[in-house]
Amino acid sequence: MNILTKVNFNCRVSSVLNKEVKQYGKQFMFDTKEETSWTSDEGTPQWITVSFDEPQTISGFSFQFQGGFAGLKSEMIMYSADGAQIHQEPFYPEDINSPQLFQVKDTVREKACSKIKFIFESSTDLFGRIIVYNLQLLS
Repeated sequence: MNILTKVNFNCRVSSVLNKEVKQYGKQFMFDTKEETSWTSDEGTPQWITVSFDEPQTISGFSFQFQGGFAGLKSEMIMYSADGAQIHQEPFYPEDINSPQLFQVKDTVREKACSKIKFIFESSTDLFGRIIVYNLQLLS
């Protein structure tokens, strides 16, 4: 179950293509429309941060990238309510259009986090752009 449909959260991103938020903004990762997406500007690293009003337990996450604009060397970092880092692990997206599911390690699934950050240190795009059609966090 995608917890982002049930809880209050705030999202920040590293950049938006040409600063055109109305066309490529972060809100499009969560609208479930196939034709809209967040598109980053050029450069690395790119990142996405999701902060929760109330701490949440997360068992996994799902990304749907645009093929050719997927994250390569990527990592997920979870933070507690006091801002302390409670978990960090790499994940390895494929350069495909289909949704990709990533499971969080079992030892972390019971730890509630107040913030989760996804860092894309590199991209399949030569200019470092990332395009995300859908981001889900699973409980």
